Amino acid sequence: MAAYQPLGNYRIDSVLHQFIEQEVLPSLPVSSNQIWGGLSSLLDRFSDRNEQLLNTRRELQQAIDEYHTSSPSQSYEEFLISIGYLEEKKPEFTIETKNVDPEMKDQAGPQLVVPLTNQRYVLNAANARWGSLYDAYYGTDFIPESPGIEKGSSYNPERGREVIKQGRQRLDEWFPLKGGSHQNSIRYAVVNGELCVELSDQSRQKLKKPEAYIGCQGDCRKPQAILLKHNDLHVELQFDRNHPVGQIDDAGIKDIQLESALTTIMDCEDSVACVDAEDKTSAYRNWLGLIKGDLSTTFKKNGELMKRSLKADRNYRTPEDEEITLKGRSLMLIRNVGHLMKNHAVLDRNNEPVFEGLLDSFFTSLIAMHDLELRNNSKEGSIYIVKPKMHGSKEVAFTNEILNYIEDILELERYTIKIGVMDEERRTSLNLHNCIHEVKNRIVFINTGFLDRTGDEIHTSMEKGPVIKKGAMKGSTWLNAYEASNVRTGIHTGFIKQAQIGKGMWAKPAEMKAMLEEKISHLKAGGNTAWVPSPTAATIHAMHYHETYVPDIQKKIPDEDRTQEMLEIPVASPPEDKEEIMQEVRNNAQGILGYVVRWVEQGIGCSTVPDIHDTGLMEDRATLRISSQHIANWIKHDVIAKEEVQEVMKQMAEVVDRQNEHDPNYRPMSPNFEQSIAFQAASDLVFLGDQQPNGYTEPILHKRRLQFKANQFSQTI
Repeated sequence: MAAYQPLGNYRIDSVLHQFIEQEVLPSLPVSSNQIWGGLSSLLDRFSDRNEQLLNTRRELQQAIDEYHTSSPSQSYEEFLISIGYLEEKKPEFTIETKNVDPEMKDQAGPQLVVPLTNQRYVLNAANARWGSLYDAYYGTDFIPESPGIEKGSSYNPERGREVIKQGRQRLDEWFPLKGGSHQNSIRYAVVNGELCVELSDQSRQKLKKPEAYIGCQGDCRKPQAILLKHNDLHVELQFDRNHPVGQIDDAGIKDIQLESALTTIMDCEDSVACVDAEDKTSAYRNWLGLIKGDLSTTFKKNGELMKRSLKADRNYRTPEDEEITLKGRSLMLIRNVGHLMKNHAVLDRNNEPVFEGLLDSFFTSLIAMHDLELRNNSKEGSIYIVKPKMHGSKEVAFTNEILNYIEDILELERYTIKIGVMDEERRTSLNLHNCIHEVKNRIVFINTGFLDRTGDEIHTSMEKGPVIKKGAMKGSTWLNAYEASNVRTGIHTGFIKQAQIGKGMWAKPAEMKAMLEEKISHLKAGGNTAWVPSPTAATIHAMHYHETYVPDIQKKIPDEDRTQEMLEIPVASPPEDKEEIMQEVRNNAQGILGYVVRWVEQGIGCSTVPDIHDTGLMEDRATLRISSQHIANWIKHDVIAKEEVQEVMKQMAEVVDRQNEHDPNYRPMSPNFEQSIAFQAASDLVFLGDQQPNGYTEPILHKRRLQFKANQFSQTI
C-alpha cells in the first residue's frame, strides 16, 4: 500500500516526494518549501478550471450527437459556430518565440519518440543524433540479400563493398567534386584550408562547393575525420585503414556518419504505461538522468553484458584553425500527458487523485531546470514540453497560463518553457490558427498524427453513421485537408526556419527500403520533421533531408483555407461483402489485443507488435483509439453484431497468444477469457468505446492496469 506525505490541502506519495527531495532539489536554486508550496498553489489554482474544460468537451460532444440524430435546420458549419466548436479566427500574426535551439528552427531532420520508462530506448534515442550510414545500409533490407552479399552471422566483405559503393554515391550527390567521382577516391586531405580528394587516376579534385567542408579531427593532412555540411545537416567521414571496413575501402573510410535524429521526444504519454506514483517516479528519474547527463544502463545482448550511457559532443578544427563543437546527442523534448487523466501520485482533500497533466508540467519543468546551468540539452537555455490532446484554443490558452504560473513558481524568465502543440484532435485542427496564437511566444512545434486524429474524427461523428474502412481513411477528403491545413497554418504563422512542422510515424521498423521510397512525401508536403521508429530509421530518413531542402518546399505551399473539406465526415454505406466486414474487424481486434495484453499485464506502452499477418508494427496507445472506435462505430450502426465481435475477439486472442508463446512473461488470454484482465480491458475498449470521453483509451487501460498490479501485489503477501 502507498504511503503519503502531507502537502497543504493535498497528500503526495512518499516515493515521489522522496525522489524530488533527495534527487531533484539538491543543487537547484529553489527551496523545498518553495516547491511544495508552489505545487499546492498550482493545484488549487487550476484543478477546477481543468474540470470545467473537460465539462465543455462533454457538452460539445452531446450537442454534436444530438445534431446528427435530429433533423437540423442549420448547416453543419453554422451549427459548429453556434455552439462555439468552430471559433472566430484571430487576426493575422507571426510567432515570436525566442531562444530556440537550431535543431528546432534552423535544421530539418528526423525526430524520435521513445517511452521515457525504458532506459535502453531513451539512451539509444538520445545518442541517435549521429548514425552510421554504413550500418543502416548493411543491416537493413535496403540492400537485398542476393547471393554473395547476404548479411550472415559475421561481417561479409562483399556486402561491405556494396555498402561502400552506395555511400560513395551519396557523397557524389551531396558533395560533388569539380571533376571525377568519390567512387574513385583513394585519399582525403585538407590542403590550405580546402578539402582535397585524390582519385585513382592520381588527379586531385576539390569540392564544387568548397564551403561544404567544415572541419576535421586529427592531423588534417591525414585526418581521422572530415566534417561536411549539406542542407543544414552535417556528415562525418571517418578514416581508419586498420578497421575491417577501412581495410577494404580504397580511401580508408571506415564509416560515413549522418546527423540523424536532431530531436527526440521523451514520452510520458502514449508510449508508456504509467498509472501510479511508482511509474511516474520511474519516468521522472530517467528524465533527470538524461538532463544531468549521467543516465546509464546495463543489459545483455547476444549473451554479452553491455553498458550504455550518453555520448559526448564532437570537436573539430575549422579551416581557420579554430575549434568548433557539435552536439553528440539529440535535442530532447518531453511529452506530458493531456488534460484528461488523474493520477494517485497526489491526492486532494477528498482523497481523490489530482490531474496528472498538472503534475507532469510542474515536475518535468523542475527537473529540466538542471539544464539551465549545465546546458547539456538546450544551448539556448530553453525547456521543451510537448502537450498532446488539447481541444481548441481555450485549452491551449489554459496550458499557457499553467506554464506562466510554473515559471513564476520556479523563478524562471517568461517563456523559458517552450511548447509543442500536437494537432491530433478535431477541434484543434479546425482552430489551429487560434491555438497557435495563444502560445505565439513559446511555440516551437506542431504536428499531425493519423491515428489519434482519426480516432477523434470517428468519435466526434459517432452518431452520423457507419464510417469507411480504416485503410480508406488515408485517401479521405477530410484527412488530406487536415494534413495540408496543418502545414499551411504553420507556414502562415511564421514557422519557416523558426519552428517544427511535424509529420507522423513510419510504423514498420523492418521495412526500411519502403520507408526510403515513401517517407519523402512528408518533406514534399512541407514537414520539416517526421517521426521514425528507431535510430537506424532516423539515419535512413535523414537521407531524405539531403535530397530535399524543406524551406524551399514550404515557400511554395498554397495558402488556401481547407476548413470546408475538414468538415466532410468519413461515413458511407458499409461493405456489402460480409467477409470484407469480418476481415476489417479481425484486423482491428487483433491489433487491439496484441497491444493491450502487453500494456495491461507487462506495463509495456510501446513495442513492435505483430499484426494479423505477423508483420511487426511499432505501436503505441494511439493504435487502440482508432481501432476501438472503428469497431464501436460499426456495432452502433449494425454493420456487425456485438455477438459476432465477441466471437472475433476470442479468435484473435488465440492468434495473439500464439504470437507471444515464446515470451516467458506472457500470460495467455485463452481459453479463460473471463479471468484475463488484458482480454477484459480489450473488450471494454470495444464494447464501451462509444461511451469513452472523446474515444480515449486511457481510462479503461489505467483502471485495468491498476487492477492487475493490485492482484499481483495481493499474491505476494
